[in-house]
Amino acid sequence: MKLTRRDWLALLAVAAPTLAQADLVAVIARAKPSVVIVGTFNPTDNPRFALKGTGFVAAEGNLVVTNAHVLTPQATARPGEPGTRQVVQVWRGPRQWEMREASVVRVDAARDLALLRVDGTPLPPMALADPASVNEGMSIAFIGFPIGGVLGYAPVTHRGIVSSITTVALPAARPSQLNEAAVRRLSEGPFEIYQLDAVAYPGNSGGPVFNADTGEVVGVISMVMVKGTRESALSSPTGLTYAIPVQFVRELLERR
Repeated sequence: MKLTRRDWLALLAVAAPTLAQADLVAVIARAKPSVVIVGTFNPTDNPRFALKGTGFVAAEGNLVVTNAHVLTPQATARPGEPGTRQVVQVWRGPRQWEMREASVVRVDAARDLALLRVDGTPLPPMALADPASVNEGMSIAFIGFPIGGVLGYAPVTHRGIVSSITTVALPAARPSQLNEAAVRRLSEGPFEIYQLDAVAYPGNSGGPVFNADTGEVVGVISMVMVKGTRESALSSPTGLTYAIPVQFVRELLERR
């Protein structure tokens, strides 16, 4: 039987969602080893490890991008010393995590971004998208650890679209972050930010937002824009999630 043009179009319409889902499965599998848990470790605390947010590996494989507001100022102890230390947990497979020491390289408080250097063997970095390729309606996904450790330390993926590219001016997360550079950037006025139609929760902060088709990072989840407690986030989610554009991630890496 010879298929008409209409028949072929109908078959493609049916097959397209399945192909897209297959692509996303592969994209998630590639991204998981690059997504880390950002937190603190103190041998005298209970629990000793505290999850603060999510991060992802960039550049040469020993740098992690996350949110500025997930960092802990008192995390100043060195390995082997008492006190709170900044660390990341690296995914090694289902329920397998490896803790590594981390140090702060640079903070962009005005845009809620931070760059960490992680000890140990380099990790697989995520590719960064061209900022000009991001448009409203783009299919995206993001990976993180919603509601802290309540759901267990397992990477969780949410999917949606870039619903709007709008402007905003983020305040510094803490007064201590209002240094000269942060004040100068705030005085520059608002900057572009992505609004997503997928819901993020506490614990997703700092996680990568990536093109669902290619896996390239287009932004970073920022929970600074989402108000409320963990309880209200569960019972009454706003449905609004914001991401810092990849343009500012590139600038952060260039200034390291």
